[in-house]
Amino acid sequence: MKTPAPGRTHSIVLVLLSLAVLQTTKAHKVQNDVDIYSLTVDSKVSSRFAHTVITSRVVNRADAMQEATFQVELPKKAFITNFSMVIDGVTYPGSIKEKAAAQEQYSAAVARGESAGLVRATGRKTEQFQVSVNVAPAAKVTFELVYEELLARHLGAYELLLKVRPQQLVKHLQMDIHIFEPQGISFLETESTFMTNELAEALTTSQNKTKAHIRFKPTLSQQQKSPEKQDTVLDGNFIVRYDVDRTASGGSIQIENGYFVHYFAPDSLSTIPKNVIFVIDKSGSMMGRKIKQTREALIKILNDLGPHDQFNLISFSAEATKWKPLLVPVSTENVNEAKSYATGIKAQGGTNINDAMLMAVQLLEKANREELLPARSVTLIILLTDGDPTAGETNPSKIQKNVRNAINGQHSLFCLGFGFDVSYTFLEKMALENGGLARRIYEDSDSALQLQDFYQQVANPLMTSVAFEYPSNAVESVTQDAFRVFFKGSELVVAGKLRDQSPNVLSAHVWGQLHKENVTFVMESHVAEQEEMFQSPKYIFHSFMERLWAYLTIQQLLEQTVSALDAEKQALEARALNLSLSYSFVTPLTSMVITKPGQEQSQVAEKPVEDENRDRRVHPGGAFKVFNSPARFRLRERLPAPPPPPFFRTTSRVVLPEMTLHPGGASYDADFRIRGATTTAPPFAAVQAPSVILPLPGQSVDRLCVDLRRPQELVNLLSDPDQGVEVTGHYETAKAHFSWIEVTFENPQLQVHASPEHVVMTRNRRSSAHKWKETLYSVMPGLKVTMDKAGLLLLSRPDRVTIGLLFWDGPGKGLRLLLQDTDRFSSHVNGTLGQFYQDVLWGPLDTADDSKRTLKVQGRDYSATRELKLDYQERPPGKEISCWSVEL
Repeated sequence: MKTPAPGRTHSIVLVLLSLAVLQTTKAHKVQNDVDIYSLTVDSKVSSRFAHTVITSRVVNRADAMQEATFQVELPKKAFITNFSMVIDGVTYPGSIKEKAAAQEQYSAAVARGESAGLVRATGRKTEQFQVSVNVAPAAKVTFELVYEELLARHLGAYELLLKVRPQQLVKHLQMDIHIFEPQGISFLETESTFMTNELAEALTTSQNKTKAHIRFKPTLSQQQKSPEKQDTVLDGNFIVRYDVDRTASGGSIQIENGYFVHYFAPDSLSTIPKNVIFVIDKSGSMMGRKIKQTREALIKILNDLGPHDQFNLISFSAEATKWKPLLVPVSTENVNEAKSYATGIKAQGGTNINDAMLMAVQLLEKANREELLPARSVTLIILLTDGDPTAGETNPSKIQKNVRNAINGQHSLFCLGFGFDVSYTFLEKMALENGGLARRIYEDSDSALQLQDFYQQVANPLMTSVAFEYPSNAVESVTQDAFRVFFKGSELVVAGKLRDQSPNVLSAHVWGQLHKENVTFVMESHVAEQEEMFQSPKYIFHSFMERLWAYLTIQQLLEQTVSALDAEKQALEARALNLSLSYSFVTPLTSMVITKPGQEQSQVAEKPVEDENRDRRVHPGGAFKVFNSPARFRLRERLPAPPPPPFFRTTSRVVLPEMTLHPGGASYDADFRIRGATTTAPPFAAVQAPSVILPLPGQSVDRLCVDLRRPQELVNLLSDPDQGVEVTGHYETAKAHFSWIEVTFENPQLQVHASPEHVVMTRNRRSSAHKWKETLYSVMPGLKVTMDKAGLLLLSRPDRVTIGLLFWDGPGKGLRLLLQDTDRFSSHVNGTLGQFYQDVLWGPLDTADDSKRTLKVQGRDYSATRELKLDYQERPPGKEISCWSVEL
C-alpha cells in the first residue's frame, strides 16, 4: 500500500445524513482539494422493508495526503448490514463481530497508540456512523454503506426520511427511491426543507397501483445558490410518506422465498372508550420552558379527549396530588376545569415518581371496584417526567417492582422522558413491563407538539387482546403474535418461516375484542402466487422477507431483554446475537470493525443506546460538525462536559396587525416574491400599514384598506365551502395584531396554524413545526405547500385559490394573509374578508369632501376615506399608496 506523502494534511469530512447527507469541512479551506464527484442513494422499499445503499466517490486533487471522513446519519430503527471502501482498486470491507470481540480489537489499537476511533451519536430519529481514511494525491476512494429498516406505520402513514447537506457541488448527485406494495399504494406525498422551484424540476415521481419511483437528480447549476457562487442550496430533509390500500379482512399475508409476513391494520373499526390518567412531573427541574410546554400540550390533549372517555390528572413533586377524587367523564365543564387546573401547575420541589404512579393505579382500581369503568374500555396511564426519583422511594428497581405489582397486567403504562437528565432505561423498563412503551421528548421549541403527537398515537384504541393464529403444520419461528392493544393509524406485523411441507394455501385467524363484541378476521394467501409476485421485479430487493423476519425477531428479542430476569436475559441476548451475526446486522450486541488500509488501525461502529446520551455533552473535535439538533456525540475517551447554556426566557410581540390580500394575484406575482425575489424588512415609515389591502373584484385602480377596530378575538376571516377552505384568526384588539392565523382544508385534510413563533402543519393527526424563513416544499395529493427564505408560505391547489401566509420580523412585524387567483372564489364565499368578494357597491363621492364616500357590502354601509397607506404587497420596503380606508 502507498504510504502517506509528506507535507501538510487537510481534514475533509464527507457527511451523509440519513439516506444521504454530504458535508465538507476543512481547517483551512482549499478549493477542490477533495472533490466528491459522485453521490448516489438507492433505496428499495419492498412491502415496508427498506434496503438502502449509499455510494460516494471521492478524488484527492491536491498534491498532499488528505483525510476523508465518511459520516452517515441513518434512522434509529435501521441496522447497518455492510460497509466497504475501495481504494486503488482494493476493497476494504467492514467486519461485523460480537461486541466483546470488536472491543478487544479496538482496545488493542488504542494501546498501540493508533488513532482508532469510536463515534456513537443519537438524535431524535437518527444516529450516526463515521469512518475516516487517508487519501493519497490523485487517488480515488469509493465508500459504500448499506442499511435496512422496517418502516413502521405512524398515524396512518409510513415515512422514509432522507437528509441532504452536501455543502459543495456534486457533479453526479442522484437519489432513487423504489416502492413496491402488493396491497396497492393509497397515497404518496413528499416533503423537503431544501427544495426550491428550480430544484423541483430535478424531482420526478411516477406511480401506478402497486409501485412508485421517486428520483432526484439535480444538475450543478440547479445545486448552486447563485451562478457566481460554488455553494450548494441542498441543505435539509427529504421525506417520503405513503400508505397502502386495506381490505375487508384488515390485513395482507405476503410470502417470498419460504418466509411470510402478515400486516394487520383494519381501518373500519370504532374507537373503544378509554380511561386515561395523566401523571405530570412538576418538580423544580421542570421549571421554565418544560413546564410551560407541558401545560400547553396538556390543554391541547384535553381538547382531543373522546366524548365517551374518562380522565383524571395527577401532578407530583415531592408529593402527589390528584385533581379529582375519581375519574370524571369528558364534558365541556370538566374539560374546561381541567384546563384551568393544568394552567395553574407550577414547578418546584423533588420528584416522587413512586407515590404518583401508585396513586394513579389506585384511582383506576377504585373506579373498577365501584363499576365506574365502561365495559371493555381501555385503561391508560401516561407518565411525563424529566428526572430521576429524588423523593419518597428513590430506588428505581423497587419503584419498577411496586408499579408492576400494582398494575398487575390490568392497565397500559406509557412513559415519556423529557430531556436527557432522565434515566430512559428506568422508564423504558417500567413501560415495557406494563404493556406500554417509552418515548423520549426532546427539549426544543416543538416539545409541546412532540407530546401531542405521542398522545395521538394512543388516543384511539380500536382492538384489545389481539391474537394471531396460524396452522402449526404450516409455519414455524413466528415472531410476536399477541398484542394488548391495537391503536388507530398503527399496524401489527407478524412474520415467520414456512415449513418445508406447508400447504399450498396459508390461512390465518386474528382474534380480538371490540367495544361491544368479539371479532375474528380470517385471511388466506396462496403460496405459489405470492412467491411468483416477488420473483422477477428488478425494483425490489430479493430475499427481503427472510431479512425482514430476522430484523423483526432481533428487535423483539432486544425489547424483551429490557424487562427479563438475568437467566432469561442471557438466553434472549444469545438468540439475538446469533441472528445479528448470521444476517450481518450491526445491533446493540454487535459491532462493525473497519481496518484502515496500510495500517493495523481500526475503527468500531456500534449501535447507540438511548441512555448513552445522558449527562454527556461532548465537544465535537477534529473533523466533526456541530449540528443544531439534539444529537449527542460520544467518543471512547469521555471529555469533560461544558457548562450548560444559560436559560433565556423570551417573548414575541407583534407590533402591527398586518394582513395583505391580493385578489388580483398577477400583480403580486410580478412585484413581490412568488418567483424567488429576496425580501428585506421595510424601514420605519410614518405612513401606517393597514390590516388588509384588498384590490376589489372589477376594480383595476382603487384598492380597499381595511383595519379591524371593533373588539373581537376569534375572527372568521374567510370561508368558501365550495373550495373546502376556511381561514380564521385570533385578533388581539389591545395589542392591535393577530396572535395567530389558521387555514383549514377539507381535501386533503390539512390544518396550517401560523403564529409569530412558527408554522404548525397537522395532517392525519400528525403535526410538524416549521420555523419562519426555513425552506419547505411539500407535495401531497391535491395540494402543494412551499415556504421560502423570505418567510412566505404558499398553499396552492390546482384551479383553486392560492393562500399565502407571511411573517415579517422587521419594523411593523406581524402576520399577513396573501391571496391569489381570487377569481376562483365560489359564490358562497363569506367571512369578515370574504364578504368583499360578493356584490360590492360604491356610493357617490361626498359633495363636501371628495376624500369620503360610502361602500355597500351585502346590504351594509361602510364609510370609506381616501388615505395614504403603506402597501406591503410591493417589493420591500414597500411604497405609499392612496386607498379607500374602511374600519371593521
